Amino acid sequence: MNALQRWQGAGDSECQVSLVSVSEVEWGLHYENNQRRWKKYAALLENRLEICETGANIWSLFAKMKARQRLLGEVVSDLDLLIAATAKTNALTVATLNSRDFSRIEGLAWENWSL
Repeated sequence: MNALQRWQGAGDSECQVSLVSVSEVEWGLHYENNQRRWKKYAALLENRLEICETGANIWSLFAKMKARQRLLGEVVSDLDLLIAATAKTNALTVATLNSRDFSRIEGLAWENWSL
């Protein structure tokens, strides 16, 4: 089952997206500068899911998680750590195609949606 099928199976009402993930998608769209893709994004994804904001408590957990990962020698990108901190703070499970990085974050609930 691919990621789209898993998302459809879960349903929009059961899914949320980190503001970090929205920003990553929009960065790619700005970089690519393809109007057709912007229109597709607006029609299919923009404002579709509830967005998890990143407040002070999430940033504080991010700092703690980043320090831990560095001390372990298991560096994970800042954006992935911020997504993880958002999920942990909101007691959510991360659905990802990036199991390599998210699997190294202690205490994070995550699912590999690349299978």
